[in-house]
Amino acid sequence: MKHTLTLSNAQIVLDDEIVQGTIRIENGRIADIAAGGTSLAAAEDLEGDYLCPGLVELHTDNLEKHVQPRPKVHWPTSSALLAHDAQVVASGITTVLDAIAVGGTLSEDVRDYLVRESSEAIHRFRADGLLRADHHLHMRCEVAHKDVLTLFEPFKTDPLVRLVSLMDHTPGQRQFVNLEKLRIYYKGRHHLDDAAFEKMIVDRKEAQALYSEKHRKALVEMAREAGHPIASHDDATVEHVDEAVEMGLTISEFPTTLEAARAASSKGMRTVMGGPNVVRGGSHSGNVSAADLAEAGLLDALSSDYVPASLLHGALLLNAKHGIALPKALATVTSNPADMIGMEDRGRIAQGRRADLVRFRRLNDGVPAVRRVWREGVRVL
Repeated sequence: MKHTLTLSNAQIVLDDEIVQGTIRIENGRIADIAAGGTSLAAAEDLEGDYLCPGLVELHTDNLEKHVQPRPKVHWPTSSALLAHDAQVVASGITTVLDAIAVGGTLSEDVRDYLVRESSEAIHRFRADGLLRADHHLHMRCEVAHKDVLTLFEPFKTDPLVRLVSLMDHTPGQRQFVNLEKLRIYYKGRHHLDDAAFEKMIVDRKEAQALYSEKHRKALVEMAREAGHPIASHDDATVEHVDEAVEMGLTISEFPTTLEAARAASSKGMRTVMGGPNVVRGGSHSGNVSAADLAEAGLLDALSSDYVPASLLHGALLLNAKHGIALPKALATVTSNPADMIGMEDRGRIAQGRRADLVRFRRLNDGVPAVRRVWREGVRVL
């Protein structure tokens, strides 16, 4: 039986313009887009609200926050996944790459044994139709971790893996060149005293010397064999970008300097920055501002990172505060990230595309109020 839905009286965000009009959806796909209203009695009146494509999230740590809400607290994974799923959909995200840490940043980190547990829950809940958003996997591989290759091996050919990123959180480089910023971050998150913090720095630098280079090469080979897109992470220098390009990486996640972002863009890499960076007005690590990159034409996509609500909010701020036209600003959270990982059936409001849609209203302070969300034409919020 054909399922039809008509949404009318909406400000429809297309690739290059916003049209006041009506959308007709058939069997989960966009069948027609028309300017103006409709006489169809069954049409849903969106009361002049915006209607944009469902947001596409490339890198969120939000599931991890639900699984480990406090240091050394392990929340039941099924409960954590359902809560995470509800939160991302309420933020307008219809496609999410759950960023699973492959190799923790501390030797006793709970992440090491949650890699498989979290991914198994996602597989199981997808199969059972229990998830509102379309969940996939982003494997965040810590190259300096001694067991990263063993941890990644089971995921090499997993069909849910859509992105692999190479991370190196060794103190004194990339994200945390500023050791005082690192001290604040780790002592706050992991409750380390001064002695434990200093030991962590020594241990991490030793691990980098032992493992980083050989693991980086091995992970690239494994990911390329499986056909996964690969991203670098926290590029800080032209040399970091050159290394990534030489290895065939196509995405630069969270470049920390204008120099690195400019090099990545000039060499054909796509850039991703954090939505929280835009909403807060800067990086919590003291690195380059995402808004500055946007104004310089060096920002391709946003990620909500650790705050799902920052994705749509950040895109709207690019428009309101930084001079980016609204369709182009929203492309940083819809069509651009979808294209970067080869999911070309979504991310745009166009005939034949998936009817993943978000109805939202801009409040007086610029904050978006998400009012309805549809995934393949079925309302999930």
